[in-house]
Parts: sequence; C-alpha cells; structure tokens
Amino acid sequence: MNKYDLIIIGAGPSGIFMAYELIKLGNKKKVLIIEQGKKVEERFCPIEKTGKCIKCKPLCHITNGFSGAGAFSDGKLSLYNEDDTEIHVGGNLHEYLGIEETKKLIDYTDKIYLDFGADPKIEGLEYKDEVKKIKEKAAKENIVLYDVPIRHLGTEKAHELYAKLEKYLIDNGIELRFSTVVADLIVTNNVIKGVRTKPAKYVEDEEFVDFEDIYADTVVIGVGRKGAKWLSDMCSRHHIESKAGIVDIGVRYELPDKYMADVNKYMYEAKFIGRPAPYFDKVRTFCQNPSGFVSSEVYDKNITLANGHSYKDRKSTNTNLALLCSHRFSYPFNQPIKYGRNVAENSNQLGNGNILVQRLGDIFNGKRTWEKELQENSVVPTLKAAVAGDITYALGYRTMTNILEFIKALDKVVPGFAHPDNLLYSPEIKFYSNQVVIDNNFETSIKNLYSIGDGGGLTRGLMMASCSGVHLARIYNEK
Repeated sequence: MNKYDLIIIGAGPSGIFMAYELIKLGNKKKVLIIEQGKKVEERFCPIEKTGKCIKCKPLCHITNGFSGAGAFSDGKLSLYNEDDTEIHVGGNLHEYLGIEETKKLIDYTDKIYLDFGADPKIEGLEYKDEVKKIKEKAAKENIVLYDVPIRHLGTEKAHELYAKLEKYLIDNGIELRFSTVVADLIVTNNVIKGVRTKPAKYVEDEEFVDFEDIYADTVVIGVGRKGAKWLSDMCSRHHIESKAGIVDIGVRYELPDKYMADVNKYMYEAKFIGRPAPYFDKVRTFCQNPSGFVSSEVYDKNITLANGHSYKDRKSTNTNLALLCSHRFSYPFNQPIKYGRNVAENSNQLGNGNILVQRLGDIFNGKRTWEKELQENSVVPTLKAAVAGDITYALGYRTMTNILEFIKALDKVVPGFAHPDNLLYSPEIKFYSNQVVIDNNFETSIKNLYSIGDGGGLTRGLMMASCSGVHLARIYNEK
C-alpha cells in the first residue's frame, strides 16, 4: 500500500513552508506534497510571445505549480509596523495566535525569505510624516489608509527564490509529486485516510477511472485561492464544517505612475479602504504594482481573470492595482464562489474569452470603449491581449457603483486617480472558499485533516500563508 505519514495538498507558500519547517525541526516523517502544476523552473506564461492568452493545457502556468499563484504576480511580503496593535492585512491568523505571536512568526518567516535571496530592502519605512498627511487627507473622504511595510520580491526574482526552496525540500527528503490532481479525499468514519489522485492531463475528465489511492495518517489542505471551488466541493461532499465566506469582485485599474508617484515612493503599496454610499459595501485597493504590468490568469473551466505583475528589473510607466468590492451572501443564496464565477463568465463572453478593458471616461459618459479609442488613449494598456469593450454589462450595478464612487473619492486624495484616460480591466475576482472551520491547531471537523493558507479562508497573501505553514509544522512536530 502507498502510505505516507503526511500528505500536503498544494505546493503553494503554506505547504512549502510547512515542509521547510519540518526539515528544520528534524522531523523524520515520510512527507509527500502533491501539486497539480509543474516545477517552478518549468512554469512560464507564453502571452509575452504570443500576444494573447492561449489557455495553457492542462492547467494555467500562472495559477498552478510550485510556489502557487502568488509568485507569478508581484511577489510582495506584507510585514508590520512596530507600534501596530492590530494585524491589518493577511487574513485571520492572528485570531488564533494573538498579535505578538503573529509578529514573531512574521519575523521568523521573513528571515527564511531573506536566507533564500529576498531583497533586504523594506519599502514603506522612511516617510512616516508624509504618510500621515495622506492618511489625514483620506480620512476627510471617509477612506482609511493602512501603511504596511513591504518586502518586494519581484516576479522574476520570486521564481529564483522559490526554485531554491524547491531544491532545498527535495534535497532534504521531501517527496514532491507534480502534474497530479487530488480528485477526492478518502474519509472513513469522519477520519481522513488519504487522497485519490489522477494525472493533471485528465483534470477536466470526470469519467476518468484509473485513480491512484495514496494513504496517510495526516492530510493538510494548502490549496490557495485557486483551489477554493475544489475545497468547497470537498466540504460539501465530506461534510467538512464550514461557513459562508465572501467573494471580492472588481477590476484591475491602470493609471500613469505620475499620479501615483507619492504613494509609490512613500509606501510602495497603499491599502485604501472605503465604504462609499449608497450601499456602504467595503471597497479596497489591493496588490499595487508601481511601474508594473497588467496580466491575465486562467482558472477552472477557462475562466480568465485580470491580475498584476511588478518586476525588479523590467519597468513600465504605469501603476496597476486591484479595486475590489466585498460581497457576502446569506439567505436564500449563500454561494459566493458561484456568484463570482458567473460574473467572470459573463465578462469573458463579452471579451470573446479575453480580459475586457475600458476607459474610465467612457464609463462616465455611458459608452463602450472602441479599439481605435484605446489606441489613441494617453494611458497605453500594458496587457496587449485585453479587448476594448464595456465592462458594465458584466460587473453588475451595485459593484460598478461602489467602484466608481470609490474612484471619485480617492481622486481627492490622489489627484489624477479619476482621470478619464485611466483604464479598468475586467474581471478581477478573489475567490475564497466557504471558510473552513478549524480549531486552534488548524484541524478541521474531520480528524487528522488540517487546513492552512488562503484557500480555506485562514490567510490572504504570501507572508501569512507561509506563516500558517510554519506554525502548523510546529504543531505537527509535537504530535
């Protein structure tokens, strides 16, 4: 029988750092990491050569593979300020560990990143007085600004760093199985027994019969946001306790660096949060990429979403960032992932399978953007594969109203933020699973089945996902 002590589902930051910490602790258990994507050195996006997304088969290289989707974006590690009495970004890890323990864990995990080649420079520490002035200006518009120090890996440098981590795990006895899909969990009498797998090339083949069962005493789910739908399906199938989560729906926004010059210089990434009238839903900026590039990434069933990259060496003249509106559903509909997927599918259909892009001025004038207008626009799109059109057909009135009102308010804080030539790319959606209910040891309602990272709703972002893996390794090592 194919048997391991521990199986980790997903080779994203949470799974990688759990395995790393087990090595450092001297744990001699037999560990297997199962990843449906490829090795980090085999991951590449052909869009720069082809000029368009070709929907890589069997799985998108940006969203799948060793290091997960995070390393294929801009690779930012969110840290904290010494005087912070709250953890403002990164999810709910501090609710389990406490603020001070979470800070210690961030410090420890950050040092691992440094040991493997992260840039020693921390963005956002030098200009406290200037940031304070922006905060005060934002407050007058009912916008909260969180300034969180950032260690920027850079998309291309993140590949190098994670390649070193990949080699370290393999050299120290961690077994990594790539291009392998976990089709199901094996659960008997509410106890996890292992997983059922199939080759990734059959990822969409529901009739596949030649499965391989792999058994383990303990299974850890670390699938990331890409696995949110899969995890929701597993929760439903095996009655894993969970609660309704949220879905963040919005756009990737692109504007010239000159408008964002102060924000980029003082903070690198600003976290602006507002609740604009008339709905007062939470709207926030996320994943800011100074001199960056808008990108596309493919999820299940060929759903294409917008995202952003920021390189260390390669630069554009535009800043891009996400503008996201949080939606929570309850009675009688409580399927946020399904709702988000419907929005994405509608947007993709309008773009003939591609990302849609529209000028802000055209939205305010009640018209679509045409390709000729895009070519003459002062803001040149960095995602060449995006199709000019009308994003308002897909996003929905409430979401669109929230975003436009937020843009107008933020323009009073960052002049030029509402310039009519600025671009909105649709859709950008952050899928979170119905949040998996876990105890203080991260164990689910299924005995010996654990959940870490972004997919189960515990964390958001590279740093906190990595921290959750380190912490679970310490818990596991004491078993």
